[in-house]
Amino acid sequence: MKRTLVAAMMLSSVCFGQGCSDSTGSPQAVKAAENEKAPADKVDEILVRLNNRASEIQTYQCVLEHLSRQPLFDSQTLRTGRMYYLRDKKQSLLRVDFNTLKQDDEPEEKYKEQFFFDGIWLTRVDHQLKEVKKHQLIDPNKLKENESIDAFDLLSEHLPIVGFTGTDKLRKEFKISLSDANAAEANELIRLHMEVKPDSVYKDDWVWIDFWIDKELYLPAKMITLTTEEDVYEISFLKASLNEAIDVKVFEVQIPDGFTQPEVIPLKRQAQSK
Repeated sequence: MKRTLVAAMMLSSVCFGQGCSDSTGSPQAVKAAENEKAPADKVDEILVRLNNRASEIQTYQCVLEHLSRQPLFDSQTLRTGRMYYLRDKKQSLLRVDFNTLKQDDEPEEKYKEQFFFDGIWLTRVDHQLKEVKKHQLIDPNKLKENESIDAFDLLSEHLPIVGFTGTDKLRKEFKISLSDANAAEANELIRLHMEVKPDSVYKDDWVWIDFWIDKELYLPAKMITLTTEEDVYEISFLKASLNEAIDVKVFEVQIPDGFTQPEVIPLKRQAQSK
């Protein structure tokens, strides 16, 4: 708003100095109107292209880096691993494997934790505690015939990862603007700033997301999120590949020997615990 006001004041001073008689039809006014409109048009163009690209995803895999920072405690934790995703007409499946962990300035250590999403259930396999928890996220009886919830949409309720299933939800939940990428990023990345709307489903969790798009692959490359508790999450998608064959067995939950029996947590039980 301040930038718009300053631009209008500058335009008025230029017209006054040059004797402009019709500010709405002068070259300066036309140019200002074009400049005012350009960022919004550019955002729309980016979102349309991102939406089209997301609709083409059949499989996706990448190296995943998840950095969580707690500025209040001057602490941070970095987890690294891989993410796998498969979507067809019947279902979508997603798997996240974390393999390493680095706490503050401590040496990086092996750390294995897995998450599986199948559109109904989230299964977490903790290899440190040797336990498996299976959380029901959706009541399948409430889904319409042939309806399914995309695994990426379910993941977004637990991690600030968005943009892989199209942009309709982004437009609904965020106020989106174009930001300048820094010099090192400008040739390869597009940067958007997304403010969580007051009535958004994310309003109790996130404040904003800085969102980078890979210009070549035209899918999310990095996200930095400020939470309502003032923590910061930085998630990067590295060495990504699109629509390369992934064996569906990758998404099968394998429980190693010595683990406890899976704890199944249905929706009713979760509701009662709230």
